[in-house]
Amino acid sequence: MRILAPSLLAADFKNLERDIKAVEKAGAMYLHLDVMDGTFVPSISFGMPVIRALRSCTDMVFDVHMMVEEPARYADDMRESGADLICIHAEACRHLDSSIARVRQTGAKVGVALNPATPVSAVDLVLPLVDMVLVMTVNPGFGGQKFIPYTLDKVKDLRRRIDELGLDTDIQVDGGVTLNNAGELLRAGANVLVAGTAVFKGDAGENAGRFLELFDTVQGSGGL
Repeated sequence: MRILAPSLLAADFKNLERDIKAVEKAGAMYLHLDVMDGTFVPSISFGMPVIRALRSCTDMVFDVHMMVEEPARYADDMRESGADLICIHAEACRHLDSSIARVRQTGAKVGVALNPATPVSAVDLVLPLVDMVLVMTVNPGFGGQKFIPYTLDKVKDLRRRIDELGLDTDIQVDGGVTLNNAGELLRAGANVLVAGTAVFKGDAGENAGRFLELFDTVQGSGGL
């Protein structure tokens, strides 16, 4: 299944509920929530209180991207705040397998994220343990960056590895995703696309609808 995950970081923070309702009405299934600690990445964003407050205004899947050091420390709190899927960075975990297990214990789905320069082989041994792998296509920490071209090959490589293992693991892409490159990413094997500026700059509902129309077009043309 192809899923659009609008990134809340690019929404209008004065009107978060309005923007969330707009993308939900358009058909987006996930809401991508970037949690940053100012250590793993330079920026600080928002945390549990904001996620908890937003949980009551939508039934969308809360896809929480933990850009923090040792993210498993916060797994229980994130789950209790409303996270449905908690994605942790391989680079941020001293013991990745135990961090995955800790998130799994909360009842949330588990994702593992890879920075652009981290090879796909870094998750070879844990692929059977996760529901999703997030391929960062920009260096994490700031919105509005340009897509890094070589990361497309990482998506293709990851799709091949997942298929060879007979897994149904989702591949998410985050960073510089636009209507101009979304089709190529889908055909490379990604099935969950995070889009921030490309959705929330302008009419969020209309922009989300355009992405979903593109998803249908790629499906109809025989793409993955």
